Amino acid sequence: MNKRIRGLNKTYAMQLATIFVGFIIFGISENIKGPAIPLIQYDFNLDEKQLGSLLSLNALGYLIACAFTAYLTRRLGIKAVSLLAFGTMLVSGILIFFSHSYPVFSSSYFLMYIGNGMLEIALAILGARIFVKNTGTMMNLSHFFYGLSSIAAPMLASGLMSVSLFGHMVDWRGMYLIMLSLSVLPMIPAFLGSFPGDNLQHEEKIPFKTLIRDPAIWLIVLILTSGVVSEMAVGGWLVNFLEKAYKWEPVSASGMLSAFFLCFSLGRLLLGPVTDKIGFNLSLIIFSGFTAVCTFLAIWGGESLAVLFAVAGVGISLIYPTVMAFIARRYPHSSETAITFAVTLMGIGSVIGNYAIGAITNGIKNLYGAEGEMGLLRGLQAGYGFIGLCALICALSGFILYRYLKARKELI
Repeated sequence: MNKRIRGLNKTYAMQLATIFVGFIIFGISENIKGPAIPLIQYDFNLDEKQLGSLLSLNALGYLIACAFTAYLTRRLGIKAVSLLAFGTMLVSGILIFFSHSYPVFSSSYFLMYIGNGMLEIALAILGARIFVKNTGTMMNLSHFFYGLSSIAAPMLASGLMSVSLFGHMVDWRGMYLIMLSLSVLPMIPAFLGSFPGDNLQHEEKIPFKTLIRDPAIWLIVLILTSGVVSEMAVGGWLVNFLEKAYKWEPVSASGMLSAFFLCFSLGRLLLGPVTDKIGFNLSLIIFSGFTAVCTFLAIWGGESLAVLFAVAGVGISLIYPTVMAFIARRYPHSSETAITFAVTLMGIGSVIGNYAIGAITNGIKNLYGAEGEMGLLRGLQAGYGFIGLCALICALSGFILYRYLKARKELI
């Protein structure tokens, strides 16, 4: 009995190491590009349109990977797919290091985002299979490691690019090689460990046609998409808003963004158990509603309530992991299909959502007069207001989902 318990503890430790270190690598790979992009643009002499095309192509690679990872998981098993995802990122780092022409670089960068997409789905599936108890707590804790590495990644990238090794500057190519080579670390527990669910018979899983007939999955897609737009857009628009609307210095505006990410990380670290206690359905309503209120108050209250932009991070941080926990509970035998479906549509919706923020900002600014201070302020307020609106849509969708499942006595 003791040997069996020790064996189970070792297996679980390997599973946790794969997920936690995997999320650290995911956060690093997603967020080291900020300091590197200006140097990449300079080295390859890219204009803004070419740079935008590069990032759009990578987003496409990410979505493609999200679409086929579930199929690979059914064919090869989650262990093999996890190793493949980490391996793809490692190979992309090596190729980026040796890329001295733009076609080679863009192909290597595209491969990195294929790896990113595979990794996001693989980690979500692993979590759905492993965290059968305290699902909300453990999902949020896992995503906390993503938030932690997201904070550290830009600073590590900047530091590495200024270091000299063997008489040569590391530069952005060397930085990508070093940072993506860290993918070897989670490959070790993934290789040594074992993961449940790969032996599940195909006939036990919910058919895809049955899944998409479930109204709950479409509400989940809406919750996830609006929640992630509200979450991700802050990184791109908060500093811009504070600098242009309130004339803040770049250091102060960046400090507020750091405060947002701090609140975001603490939310995932400390409030995960709350989602288990009050239920995932209620959590989605309460926390997204909290973010919407904070965002609207911050816009309405002006500069004196700007701190609420950061506080909003507490609520929105819980949406993505709580949705993953919900899917794990509602679709225990088909979590990979449900996750892939939801995340792929979320990716498409996120692209549309971020475009909408820019279009709204520009449209309102032109309405008031493109050259005037008032036009700029109202445009920025309207654009950022859309971020708050997305959080509100998330809460309202969560309420509709709550009513739908309560009527069927299927609340989670």
